[in-house]
Amino acid sequence: MLPLARGIYSNLLQITRNGRVAIHTASALRCKAATEESSVNEEEKEAEADSAPDGKDRTKVIPVETSIRYLKSDAYKTTYGEEHVWTQYRRNHKGMYAPRKTRKQCIRQGKISTGNPCPICRDEYLVLDYRNTELLQQFISPYSGQVLSYSKTGLCQKSHLRLTVAVEQARDCGLITYDVPFREYDYAEYYGKKEEQKK
Repeated sequence: MLPLARGIYSNLLQITRNGRVAIHTASALRCKAATEESSVNEEEKEAEADSAPDGKDRTKVIPVETSIRYLKSDAYKTTYGEEHVWTQYRRNHKGMYAPRKTRKQCIRQGKISTGNPCPICRDEYLVLDYRNTELLQQFISPYSGQVLSYSKTGLCQKSHLRLTVAVEQARDCGLITYDVPFREYDYAEYYGKKEEQKK
């Protein structure tokens, strides 16, 4: 390439394979080089996207043992702290009032299909299984021993159903037990008042 003139739009000579001389402006050559670079960059990005893991992919099966170890790890503590998994979760909804029921499911065809998945679906290492009692205890009321409502925890309907099944299996296996607190009453206080009223 030989420059003919200097300036913003200087013309350049380009000798092709056939021996012809072509005159191109510098801006045209810059555009041509940019399009070639962008096509190369797009191919590199596609290759990286194929090799990089997708954050919304949920086809990978996580074993229960890995989930149990995750609940005791430092990564879990930095993410959730000392609170329950569902404590900081807030639902997205249209309008001023939240709908009565949560969404049917967050995962469709192996991928997260919503921008705000429920507390279980958003973290793939939280596996609902009857052996994972530490996770199940977070969704059980300490006062009544019943599974907390999805309106409080924010779980989707599918995850809530899996949770209730896992809790019942854990109770059948004896991994989760709940004893109703025993209260002692001093009946003399009640009967004594009645006898005084009769006199």
